[in-house]
Amino acid sequence: MAMQQDSQFHGTTILCVRKDEKVALGGDGQVTLGNTVLKHNAKKIRKMYNDTVLAGFAGATADAFTLFEKFEEKIEAYRGNITRSAVELAKEWRTDKILRRLEALLIVADKEHSFIITGTGDVLEPEDGIAAIGSGGPYAHSAAKALVEHSGLEAGKIVSEAMKIASKICIYTNESILVEELNG
Repeated sequence: MAMQQDSQFHGTTILCVRKDEKVALGGDGQVTLGNTVLKHNAKKIRKMYNDTVLAGFAGATADAFTLFEKFEEKIEAYRGNITRSAVELAKEWRTDKILRRLEALLIVADKEHSFIITGTGDVLEPEDGIAAIGSGGPYAHSAAKALVEHSGLEAGKIVSEAMKIASKICIYTNESILVEELNG
């Protein structure tokens, strides 16, 4: 399930793939403002909660870092329960007067679940184990789907290769790709 950010903020592709008891999350490094590339090596993904949770963002950087902090508070408060943390963040994001103006999306994943969290209150878990957000999300999602179904590659390699394919199609995605993995 690929979700594209509908705003003036482009320059992000985040991809999450689950395969064979492993989960990998990747993000490109490009940051753009309008038609200008401002940075090539931004870090848009990270590990949280004692390296048991992966998180990545697409959208306005300051907004995304605010949401990272809020999600990290939730994951600590609910002792690593990613489902509860995602739902509580989505509720707060949708109802808080300041938070609901934030323009970003999050993908979070642990060993069991992957979720896309939106500011409209959605907590979406992909049925095929593949989730993507950002400008290049649909391209990365399509490439990952094909690689999962037609290759023997592991989750991390699928993320890396699918992101490279997206970078060749989406002008807002580059090949400076960071991939983090959790093993089952």
